Amino acid sequence: MPAYQSMRELGSSVESEQAEATSSEFEPTLGNTAVAKASYKSKEDESELVRRLKARDEQALEIIFNLYSAKLYNVAHRILGEVADSEEVVQDVFWTAYRKAQSFRGNSQLSTWLYRLTVNAALGKIRRSKKKKEVEYEEYLPKFQKDGHHVVRPVVDWSDTLDERYANQEIQQLLKDTLDQLKPVDKSIIVLSDLEGMSDKEIALTVGLTVSAVKTRLHRARLFLRGKLAAHLGHCPR
Repeated sequence: MPAYQSMRELGSSVESEQAEATSSEFEPTLGNTAVAKASYKSKEDESELVRRLKARDEQALEIIFNLYSAKLYNVAHRILGEVADSEEVVQDVFWTAYRKAQSFRGNSQLSTWLYRLTVNAALGKIRRSKKKKEVEYEEYLPKFQKDGHHVVRPVVDWSDTLDERYANQEIQQLLKDTLDQLKPVDKSIIVLSDLEGMSDKEIALTVGLTVSAVKTRLHRARLFLRGKLAAHLGHCPR
């Protein structure tokens, strides 16, 4: 199994913790999640919900909040890594969705629009921050000879022995630290693909790139992550 796939374990391990934080911090004052989900069953329901949102129907906003707040919080938290920042992003997203509902043209699903607002808000927060954790990729990407072979051989597949060398908590921290070193857009793409399970097309709509660009960035970011982890474990990343 490729090393980057183990990031799904990282995502699932913190899912319940994040959902708990979300529900306690963002629980709306009216209605409940069960009622919200019961009233939202089809594409027609989504269209009606969007229509009501555009008419400034606060109950429609509440339903949308109950449906998507936990998911959007997960995305924001995985990109930002800070609870307070993630909560602020989610609050901003729903406020923006309410104020700018007319800008939603229906060319994509409502969830895609909300994901796009979330990613943009998270990336904007990163740009405004003075923190800079990302590193240059080249040092950790595979190097090839003209004939296509790796410059250094053999390439060690250390992924099967990772659990033997590190406790689960240490693996999670290692993956988090490595993810933080990605460029913000690339980290967002990794999060949406490998942690949220979105397709390349959905990611392209969310981050405003072509499908080809998403595939290129995803491949390069995965190679970097694998090389960075390999170097940390004492293996040659090339």
